[in-house]
Amino acid sequence: MKAYQELSKEELLTLQSSLQKEFEDAKGKGLKLDMSRGKPAVSQLMMGMDIMDTLTSESDMKSEEGVDVRNYGGMDGIAEAKRLMADIMGVDPSQVIVFGNASLSIMYDTVSRSVTHGVMGSTPWCKLDKVKFLCPAPGYDRHFAITQHFGIEMITVPMLPTGPDMDMVEELVSNDESIKGIWCVPKYSNPQGYSYSDETVRRFANLKPAAKDFRIYWDNAYAVHHLYEDRQDEILEILSECEKAGNPDMVFEFCSTSKISFSGAGIAAMAASKANLDFVKKSMTIQTIGYDKINQLRHVRYFKDIQGIREHMRKHADLLRPKFEAVQDVLDKELSGLGIGSWTKPNGGYFISFQTMDGCAKAIVAKCKEAGVVLTNAGATYPYGIDPKDSNIRIAPSFPTPEEMAVATDLFVLCVKLVSVEKLLENM
Repeated sequence: MKAYQELSKEELLTLQSSLQKEFEDAKGKGLKLDMSRGKPAVSQLMMGMDIMDTLTSESDMKSEEGVDVRNYGGMDGIAEAKRLMADIMGVDPSQVIVFGNASLSIMYDTVSRSVTHGVMGSTPWCKLDKVKFLCPAPGYDRHFAITQHFGIEMITVPMLPTGPDMDMVEELVSNDESIKGIWCVPKYSNPQGYSYSDETVRRFANLKPAAKDFRIYWDNAYAVHHLYEDRQDEILEILSECEKAGNPDMVFEFCSTSKISFSGAGIAAMAASKANLDFVKKSMTIQTIGYDKINQLRHVRYFKDIQGIREHMRKHADLLRPKFEAVQDVLDKELSGLGIGSWTKPNGGYFISFQTMDGCAKAIVAKCKEAGVVLTNAGATYPYGIDPKDSNIRIAPSFPTPEEMAVATDLFVLCVKLVSVEKLLENM
C-alpha cells in the first residue's frame, strides 16, 4: 500500500471507516495489557529466585576482608561488592561506593546534596539565582522528575543515534555558568535504545564547562543488558576518558542490579573520582551508618563475578528477545512504507521508541487506553512532560508475554493508522 500522504480525501475517508470498525471490534475484546513501564516479567524474576537460598542462618556472614556484614561498619560497601559493581561499569573498585537498592535514590541524593551543600566546596545551588540542567530527549522521565522536583530549569537537547547533539551540549556548557549538569543514559538509552559513539564519549570527556561544579550524570542502567549474543553495543569508559582529558572530577556514574536480580531488592553503586567520592562520603557519615551489607554479600556469592552476571543476563535476553521481535515484526509488517511512523531497533535495553506523525502521540496513547492497552504517557520522555512535536511514544515490551505483546502491538498499529488518517483529514 502507498503512503497515507499520497491518498486522496475519498480514499482516506474509506480507510477511516474501515479502521474505525476494526477499532470498535478491538474494544469489544476486553484487553487489559500494560506496556507503560519497563518492568521485568514474572518469568525473569522467577529465574533468580535461588539467590534467596545463597545465605541461610548457617552461612558464614563475613566478607572476604573479615567484615561481619550483620554489624556496623563498611559504610561504602564490602570489597567484593565494589569489585562486582566496578566490573559491570568497567571501572576500578577504588572508584566505587556501593549504596542501597536503587540507583535512582543515589541520583536523587546527589542532586539534593548539590542543592543544599554544593559540589566539592562550590556554592550550594539553593543560594544561586538560577540552576539549569541539560536533558537529552527523548529521555528517562524519572531523571527529569528529579530536576523538576528541585526547581532546576531543564533545557532539552535533541538525541541523535550517536547520543546527545554534542554541538549544542558544548556550546551551552561552555558559555553558561548556571548549567550544572546533564542527564545521560549512555548505553541502550531510554527510550530509543541508542548507545553513545566513541566520538560522543570523548567529546563529553573534553567538555570545558563554564561552571566548575558541572557534572555529567552518567546513568549506566543497561551496561550488561544485551538482547543479542552476536550484536552487542559497547561504549568507551567515561571516567578514564575524563582522566585522559584532564577532567577527572566531571562525572558521577550510576548503576544497579535492579534489572539483573530484583527490582527494589538489588544493589546500586556510584563510580567517580576520589575527590568526588571523598566529598560524598562526608555527608554519608551523617546520613547513614551503612547500607545492607547482607544483601551485598548475597549478590556476590550468587553471581560470583562478572562472568556470572553475563551468564545470567544471557538468560534474561532469551526471555526478552522474543518480545522485542514480536513488536518489531508487527511494526515492520503493518507500518513499513506508510509514512506514518518510524521506530528504533535496539540491540539491548528495555524500550523501543516510536515516532508518530507530528501531533499524533497523545491521541494514539488515548486510543490504546480506550481499547485496553496502557502505554507510557505521551510527552513523558521530555522535560516537564511536554513533547514539542507530540510525536514520541515509548513502548516497553518486557512485562507482557510474547503472545500478549503481539496482540498489544496489533492494537497499537491500528490506533496509529486511525489517528494518522484523522490527522491527515483534519489538515486537508
